[in-house]
This record gives sequence, structure tokens and C-alpha cells, in this order.
Amino acid sequence: MFTEVQIENYKSIQNLKINLGRVNVFIGENGCGKTNILEAIALAGAAAGNKLDNEFLAPRGIRVTEPEFMRSAFDKENVTKEIKINLKKTDETILNFILQHDNQTYSSWTSVNGSLMTYEETLSILKDPTNTRSLLSVIGQIINLLKIRPQINKDGNLSFDNNWLEEYEKIALSNISLIRQNLEEGSFRITDFLIYSPENSLLRTFKEEGQVQPLGTKGEGLLKLLNVLNGNSNNINAVKKQLELIDWFDDFKIHPDSDIERTIQIKDRYLDKELPYFNQRSSNEGFLFLMFYFALFISDDTPKFFAIDNIENALNPKLCTKLIQELVELAKKYDKQVIFTTHNPAVLDGLDLSDDEQSLFVIYRNVDGHTKARRISAPEPLEDDDPVQLSEAFINGYLGGLPNNF
Repeated sequence: MFTEVQIENYKSIQNLKINLGRVNVFIGENGCGKTNILEAIALAGAAAGNKLDNEFLAPRGIRVTEPEFMRSAFDKENVTKEIKINLKKTDETILNFILQHDNQTYSSWTSVNGSLMTYEETLSILKDPTNTRSLLSVIGQIINLLKIRPQINKDGNLSFDNNWLEEYEKIALSNISLIRQNLEEGSFRITDFLIYSPENSLLRTFKEEGQVQPLGTKGEGLLKLLNVLNGNSNNINAVKKQLELIDWFDDFKIHPDSDIERTIQIKDRYLDKELPYFNQRSSNEGFLFLMFYFALFISDDTPKFFAIDNIENALNPKLCTKLIQELVELAKKYDKQVIFTTHNPAVLDGLDLSDDEQSLFVIYRNVDGHTKARRISAPEPLEDDDPVQLSEAFINGYLGGLPNNF
């Protein structure tokens, strides 16, 4: 998992460091920078995938604007500075990204690695793949420097689109198994990070796959993913079991001609057994959001590390609490790491802050307007009383994250 993210000079973020758990919830005022944190991580993913053109940024959930406003605009000097994003993984791997833009109208962001090592330093690490400075980090630096993209060819060997320095290639190929594991089979890849914010209209019409597969950030591709899950009885049954959070839900079936009809057939347990199933166009929108979330967490094809913006959208408060509890368990079972943002206090009651894998952060802007983060600890019980619920503590202002200008 990713255990730490540090961001410099991105939108409202001047300098910020956050230690992440498996499940992370961000709360705070509107415009305090919650989504900006997610976007910075997504921007690092775009840089890692060498996809920094604007047409690749928006499908990741990034709100693209003029480059001077992608940077922190607190003073004139910042509008020409680099954006820096550093991520640390559980195994001490550190991924460093420095992004630059020349502020010209049709230019793209470019990635320049901020901690390139000397030739000799790089060789010494490549020769010792157990070095704690991480083989993945070194390979990533060289790839960035030479603007090449490694691939595993049909023979299982590492190959490159461009010419590689002969000695680098020789040493890299001698460590093919480790490099392949890190580049191709790593559980948590920053290149896959997306900010999901599903939309009711797209879930109702089951829009075909978009630029990002298998699931687009707005809900594109859900029907095809359900079809894939349907090929594994354990996976599709796991989705259906989770959907029992909706009291009326009995079952759903994928239309046999789903590529043409683009519908699923949903059964309401209260309706007459002789009546036909109805489709997603007639369904409650909360049901569709839950179906999206459960498919996202259960599928092996979806990212291992991602964010969901405004997780409470279209959901009853009590359902929000139970949903978070269920998603925490799914994250552990299916090895996912997630960041949620929310404005609904009920979401907080789904967290168990005594569990080190669950974290709650108040995101706020300091006196200079810079986005900052403060982790919330598990509440201590009052004398001769039970602990205050997190939702109550949030509403009453004990946690922060509420407007104080009115």
C-alpha cells in the first residue's frame, strides 16, 4: 500500500504530507482542498504512465485548468514553479514526481524526475535488487530520463521502445523476475489511480466503456464489468450479497443480449412473482450507486488504489454508515486502498478508528489559505459515559472541518 503522500505547489496545496491507511476518509469545508489532494495523486499516476496531455488528465478525475492555476497561486513566483508529488509504499519504495509546464497555450505538462542518481549509483542498485532504495524507483527514474516505456514481450523478456544504454539493459535483464514483478504485477500501481465520481445518468443508461477501462470515473463500462464478474459465480454472488443492504432487492440478471439492450433485469422481492424483472432505468439511484461501488471493490480488474469523491451521493444516512463498514471489509478482503471524501457525518460512524488501517482526516485551510490535514484519533469516552459518536462530534464542531464564518 501507499503509506505516505507529500505534495508541493498544487492548487491550494503549498506543502502537505499525509500518512495513509488502507481506508481513508477526508472531511472538511467546501473548497478546503479535499479533491485537490486526490487530483495531485492522480497527476502523479498520469506522470508515471507518461500520459500528461490534457486529454488523459480529465478521464482520471482531474479538473484541468490553466497551468498557472494548477499550481499554487498564492504569489507570482509559484506560477512558474514545479509541482512535486512524492509517494511512499509499505516496502519503503519512494516514487518522486516533478511536473513542469511552460505556460504556453497548447503545451502539456512534462515530468522530470527530481532525484536522478548518478550512473554509478544506479548501477550499484541494479546489481543489488534487495537494496532498500528500491529497484522500482531506479527503473522509474531511468524510464523518465530516457522517455521510454518498458514492456514484457511474448517471450517473457523485458523490452523497450527506445534504445537503452547497453549496460543498463544487461543488468536489468539479469533481474527480469524482480523488475517484471514490480512493473507489471505490483499490487498497488500509481498509474491506475482514479478519482471516481459516478453520475446517475450514466449508470441508468450503462454508457459504453470510455477512455479508461474497465470503469470510467463517471460510471462508464459498468455493464461490461458486471458481465465479466458474471463469469465468476463467487464474484457476482458477492456483489448480489452486498446489494442486500437494499431491503427490497431480491436478485438481478444480466440481459442475454446486453451488448444490444444494455440493461440488467432487477427483481423487487415485494412485487408479484409473476411480474417481469424491471431494468436499471426504473431503479432507485441509490441502488445503482451501490452496484457501482461493490463491483469496483470486488473486481480484480479495477485499480488497487483509488478515490471516491462524495461517497454519500444519493444514499440514506444510515445506509452511508453501513456502506462504509462493508467497504472497509471488502478493501481488506480484495486488497484495495481507497480515499473517500464526504460531507455527510453518517459516513464517519462507519469507521473504527481503533483499527490502524482506517484513518479520518480533517482537511482545512490555514490562515494563509494553504490546504492542511489533521488526522483524527479515536474519541475518548466521557466520564461514566460512552464515547461520543464521530457524526455527533463532527456536527458539534469538535473535529473541525465546518465553516466558521457564519
